[in-house]
Amino acid sequence: MSEELHDVRLTVNGATHDVRVPARRLLSDAIRHDCGLTGTHVGCEHGVCGACTVLLDGRPVRSCLLLAVSVAGAEITTVEGLGGDDDSLGPVQQAFADCHGLQCGFCTPGFLTTITAGIRDNPSPTRQEATDMIAGNLCRCTGYQNIVASVLRAAELAEQGSHGSSGGQGERP
Repeated sequence: MSEELHDVRLTVNGATHDVRVPARRLLSDAIRHDCGLTGTHVGCEHGVCGACTVLLDGRPVRSCLLLAVSVAGAEITTVEGLGGDDDSLGPVQQAFADCHGLQCGFCTPGFLTTITAGIRDNPSPTRQEATDMIAGNLCRCTGYQNIVASVLRAAELAEQGSHGSSGGQGERP
């Protein structure tokens, strides 16, 4: 007896993907296996680690906790969709490179999407706000200091991009 399949249209990083999935297919699995976008990582499969975080209509969500059939019609942004149209790095990606915010890289996609939404909601975070912003994502390799520095640097880069300035890179409180 085979499982019933459902036709679902997913919009991921602006591209439409018509997929045929079982009702219980997780969004993380649909993104990776059906859409072929492997940047979203699956860690704990319980929504605890944050490695699978994607943006759903601009809000960070754990894709391992959502069924693909439940997000039809929503705009999904994965780590692959965070860069510029010209394949340049987005501000959060550039900040991670500038501040050595990653080590093994497994948790990085979840951090990048989480921070992207966080910077949009709070464009000038303090160090404590940056720490709070990433509190729901786990990393086994870093001491989080470079990730916090990356949040602050991403805010600077995003501000420079929105104002067209090449202002200073002073540290925020």
